[in-house]
Amino acid sequence: MLRMAKVLIIEDELTLANNLADKLKSEGFSVITSLDGEEGLEKVRGERPDLVVLDIMLPGLDGLSLCRIIRRDSSTAHIPIIMLTARGTEVDKIVGLESGADDYVVKPVALGEFLARVRAVMRRAPGRPVLQDEIISNDLQVSLTGRRVYKGSGEVKLSNKEFDLLAELMRNRGVVLSRDLILTKVWGYDYFVDKRTVDVHIRWLREKIEDDASNPRRIVTVRGVGYRFEG
Repeated sequence: MLRMAKVLIIEDELTLANNLADKLKSEGFSVITSLDGEEGLEKVRGERPDLVVLDIMLPGLDGLSLCRIIRRDSSTAHIPIIMLTARGTEVDKIVGLESGADDYVVKPVALGEFLARVRAVMRRAPGRPVLQDEIISNDLQVSLTGRRVYKGSGEVKLSNKEFDLLAELMRNRGVVLSRDLILTKVWGYDYFVDKRTVDVHIRWLREKIEDDASNPRRIVTVRGVGYRFEG
């Protein structure tokens, strides 16, 4: 069995930490979080993550000091670090990188760019674990990194939200996902949409991946709750 890459997010802004964690989880990463520097250091040493996403302005132990501690410890020095901070001057970036960071990302950052930077740093990391790239169910194949879907020998063209919705359902195969949970996972915490939007996108998905959209076998409706992917 392939091991998912483990990412530790040390960020004291809870909403941002949750958004980043959800994005990484949706792409096949295992994620743990911490809201302050001292707890973050304990998790670095205890969890041994494959990547640390580190805010600079943290309560207790600040991010620059934490980065230096990680680099000085021979048992953690190899762990890649991405600094994520609102401090974006050239001097700030130089200090961050010279403290041992592998990349320096200035807030606010689009989730897509953040994910691309995570993957770029992970590709450079020695001995990196294999990232989950494909989800397969019978004749349906989803490539997470390529964001492409194949049914049998043909490619299925999906919109970005259709793809994200299908990937979320397939990751949780056999589990009922409520409309509220789907809205949070696919559309995000800060994006307001009506719950009926989920139903509309489910209908569009069924038209593209079901053999008979009027009698769906893959995406099953659970009345009063939401949807379940059966494969």
